[in-house]
Amino acid sequence: MQDQRNDGTEATPRPAREELARRCRTVTEARWFALGVFAVILANAALLGIETYPGLAADWHHWLRLAEHACLAAFTVEILLRLAAHADRPRDFAKDPWNLFDLAVVLCAFLPVVRENTTVLRLLRLARVLRTARFLPQLRVVLVAVARSLPGTLSFLLVGGLVLYVYAMVGWVFFGRHDPEHYGSIGRAVLTLFLLMTLDGIGDAVHAGLEISRWSLVYYASYVLLASFVLVNVLIGVVLTSLDDARETERDEPQRQDPPASEDEGRRLLLERIATARRALDDLEQDLVQSAVRNVDADVGEVTGGNGDSCYIAQSSSPRGAP
Repeated sequence: MQDQRNDGTEATPRPAREELARRCRTVTEARWFALGVFAVILANAALLGIETYPGLAADWHHWLRLAEHACLAAFTVEILLRLAAHADRPRDFAKDPWNLFDLAVVLCAFLPVVRENTTVLRLLRLARVLRTARFLPQLRVVLVAVARSLPGTLSFLLVGGLVLYVYAMVGWVFFGRHDPEHYGSIGRAVLTLFLLMTLDGIGDAVHAGLEISRWSLVYYASYVLLASFVLVNVLIGVVLTSLDDARETERDEPQRQDPPASEDEGRRLLLERIATARRALDDLEQDLVQSAVRNVDADVGEVTGGNGDSCYIAQSSSPRGAP
């Protein structure tokens, strides 16, 4: 296939790799393609749900197997088309983390170890459901926000673990002898306080503590204030900040991306601009030459007219009879 320039000449033919990438990109960017892949993902999720019913799984085992192979074949064709769409620029395929995730999910299904392990295979098929985030922008924003909040979440977990450990040791010291079921060891005390962080059963814990000591009210009040209110709100703030950052990134992503035209299209536009510039330069050069010729003719006319006048004056000033 060849491109046609504006001046009527034919450009160099496109390489086969660029032509293949262009055709596959036309397919992968089509709306019907995205809707079809999304439907296959939902069908795969429905198959996983049906397999949880032993009766249906036993009666429809053969058909469920065929449906699973059909879904795997569809996902394989999809990832091959996406790879072919980046044949002229393979690095761009690796820059998108969703492409790498899709490729890993499909390739793992063909590994012998995975195919022989039913549990791993089911978990892998469950991972395909997460691919819906590719086609749902809001879900993609939430997942990106969760990923970006991990550093802040780790800091929150460190602070929360320190608070739990300190209060667990204090609870073991004051309530370990009287309430060994909840504070008999550091492990039981941490588990009890972790459950109390959700304020579930805090009333019973306070009443039981008051029977032991009045200071238990200060203990539980300070713990609820610090763990349930302060730390949880800090975690919510970290997640909301990451969510805002993810939304801004998703909003600015189209502006940072290259234009949708392919490289050969960009090359063709560049050649057209060069041809237009050349024609403009040729016209300018022709105008300059014509202007220079007109100036030369004008100068020659002026010089010729001046010589005639000089000869006439010389003849007029010579005496009569002189030759």
